[in-house]
Amino acid sequence: MEPSPHRLCVAPMLDWTDRHCRYFHRLIAPRTRLYSEMVTTGALLRGDAARHLAHDAAERPVALQLGGSEPAELARCARLAEEAGFDEVNLNCGCPSDRVQKGRFGACLMAEPGLVGDCVAAMQAAVRVPVTVKCRIGIDDAPEPDCLLRFLEAIEAAGCRTVIVHARKAWLQGLSPKENREIPPLRHELVRAVAASFPGLRIVLNGGLREPAQVAAVLAWAEGVMIGRRVYEDPWSLRAFETVAFGPPPSLEREAVIEAMVAYATARAAEGVPLKAIARHMLGLFNGLPGARLWRRRLAEGMHRHDAGPSLLREAAASIDGRLAAAA
Repeated sequence: MEPSPHRLCVAPMLDWTDRHCRYFHRLIAPRTRLYSEMVTTGALLRGDAARHLAHDAAERPVALQLGGSEPAELARCARLAEEAGFDEVNLNCGCPSDRVQKGRFGACLMAEPGLVGDCVAAMQAAVRVPVTVKCRIGIDDAPEPDCLLRFLEAIEAAGCRTVIVHARKAWLQGLSPKENREIPPLRHELVRAVAASFPGLRIVLNGGLREPAQVAAVLAWAEGVMIGRRVYEDPWSLRAFETVAFGPPPSLEREAVIEAMVAYATARAAEGVPLKAIARHMLGLFNGLPGARLWRRRLAEGMHRHDAGPSLLREAAASIDGRLAAAA
């Protein structure tokens, strides 16, 4: 039996999971599902759509996450995503930032499950690729688990079949986005209990998953897991998570990833992309190994030079070769 396409996912993270980050992650983890940063409907319909939709075919399977609350606009944007080659369109109903709330999207939409249902139905009518939703377990003082139950009922009725649940409440007032990722307690057990009431929904768990053993435990009952900052801080950890989710990935060395990123950075440089836009995602490549600090320093200092080129990646790696060999 084929594993779920959402068995292991990297979370959409604003300012982090851009196309360069996703290309890098795909080299490390060939079977993981990748997500874009959130893109608003306004940015696509009235901004630089080509830039927001740009990606490399090697990133696939890859999903575009949308922020919005107007069904017709979301449908138009979903169609643009499908035409651009994205494999999934995800609706953000989990971001608690003030800016997002002012635009009437993100976590505040959990208070309007009927509207979200209308959005999902409009998007699904516009595309053939899956339309999914990412949400929290609730917002503010809304009783648990009633808020989540009503929300899931609405999107399931609209035809959504996969929902990613960040297992924390979102507090729309009084907490920053960073605090909303850390202060509200994790409620994995609540998500598991609610999932049992929706056998027709594929539930993917997000929030606080940092170790392979945690992932293995969740995959015993959930459709899949979504991991965020742990993977960004330590990209090579994707190898361990893929092993738990799918079995051992093909053999790979960090040096091969660096060479592939040199080629990628060279191609992007010809398009005017500065090295720092790519190298910043690679700072954690040697996390936990001797020389990791030197690697980060060489990249961080070098990538901001006006003349920084792709060869900096090789030079930074060469500077720590001796430390890695001594530790082997």
